[in-house]
Amino acid sequence: MADLRYPIGRFNFTVPPTADQRRILIDQIAETPGLLKAAVKGLTESQLAAPYRPEGWTVRQVVHHVADSHMNSYVRFKLALTEEQPTIKTYFEDRWAELPEARTAPVEISLALLDSLHARWVMMLQAMTEADFNRSLHHPELGIVTLEKNLALYAWHGRHHVAHITSLRERLGWR
Repeated sequence: MADLRYPIGRFNFTVPPTADQRRILIDQIAETPGLLKAAVKGLTESQLAAPYRPEGWTVRQVVHHVADSHMNSYVRFKLALTEEQPTIKTYFEDRWAELPEARTAPVEISLALLDSLHARWVMMLQAMTEADFNRSLHHPELGIVTLEKNLALYAWHGRHHVAHITSLRERLGWR
């Protein structure tokens, strides 16, 4: 049985992307809100309350996590573009997912947020130069991270969480 935690595999970044590969990654970030919206379309409240794997987050928590995480990433990009190798603040995503609004808020709130957030983020990404993608930030746990690596990570991150939901739908026959 496949590892339900990583339905598309673990994030792997070995070589910097080419300009063409960067455009594909930006397109993947642009597509995330629509794919996430499609992944939860028609789900009932009880389905939204189902974990995507044993001991995993509920579908609702996954949707809210994507919004939380992508907001953080957007801000990190802006910091790295306007400061010299800023040290970013980490956060306890597991604790954020347990807050009352992450457990109970309608998913439509985070889906709407992602539409607007990704529209701004993609505009920023499309305007970035090669030198901009080589800028970096200091992550307290990961060390120095370039924006091109962060781009690849968040293109993967969106697809990763969409796949949590779509693979759950497939396994349980939710159409």
